[in-house]
Amino acid sequence: MSPISVAAGTSAFAALIWWVVPAAGLFGAIGYVIWVSKFKSKFESETSRSVGQFQRFQESFREQPIQEEIPPTTSSLPEDQIR
Repeated sequence: MSPISVAAGTSAFAALIWWVVPAAGLFGAIGYVIWVSKFKSKFESETSRSVGQFQRFQESFREQPIQEEIPPTTSSLPEDQIR
């Protein structure tokens, strides 16, 4: 093989790379935009639902305020317990 044919093969390969890499990037970018626009709302709702569940989980560890028991008044008792 002569050095001229090797150089011609190398330049053809380099030219192919200069076309293939940007084309792959373009198709990848278009695919990503389509994927995000189609599925973004689904993932956002799942994320917000998950965040809400996690917040409820965290709140379950917080101390609940102690509610004082209010003794019943005599008017709320049945008549047989008043005497």
